[in-house]
Amino acid sequence: MVDAPVESPLALTRRARRTYRILAEHYPDARCELDFADPYQLLVATVLSAQTTDVRVNGVTPTLFARFPDAQALAAADRTEVETIVQPTGFFRAKTDSLLKLGAALVERFDGQVPGRLRDLVTLPGVGRKTANVVLGDAFGVPGITVDTHVGRLVRRFGWTTEEDPVKVEHEVGVLFPRREWTHLSHVLIFHGRRTCHARRPACGVCPVARLCPAYGIGETDPARAASLVRTGPRA
Repeated sequence: MVDAPVESPLALTRRARRTYRILAEHYPDARCELDFADPYQLLVATVLSAQTTDVRVNGVTPTLFARFPDAQALAAADRTEVETIVQPTGFFRAKTDSLLKLGAALVERFDGQVPGRLRDLVTLPGVGRKTANVVLGDAFGVPGITVDTHVGRLVRRFGWTTEEDPVKVEHEVGVLFPRREWTHLSHVLIFHGRRTCHARRPACGVCPVARLCPAYGIGETDPARAASLVRTGPRA
């Protein structure tokens, strides 16, 4: 058996960029699916999105933001009231704790404003590098690659990296694309991961980038059966 030729860095870059172009055309509406009006709202919504869906977060944030419209109000919030509002998102006690501490930290250290730098954001309670990149990319226009479970899964299936550590993934994928494309690349990959390239049963038979994917065949390859697996919107 002859081993497959090793892909050169240039060939990998070309394949990755072609994959992205095809997916971007396939998902022209790819965007952040959390509803927000300002950096504070996006930061809070992203913290709430852990271990749940954007649909559930969007279901509670209108009430949460009406009651606690800024960091000052959140810092002074009644714990029981916050828990009641965010309960549908799961892990509501831990999330409430993070939100109260987040509000206090924003007030005490940043005059109630969400900082626009990665090194400041990651010091906030409940905020890791993934959350920071979401806020930077969508609220401040600072390019970043958001390595959530979907992005990590897809870039390994695509053969863009073999790394498991999110920071290493971010670095290896980042060198394949111009920095200005990082935020939109993340949205496109998340859309594809949520709708077609699922963790357990990817719809390989209708995947628009099947011929560019080394992992083709790990999921359903029959077009009709694969089509039945495709989601048309975010998971509720």
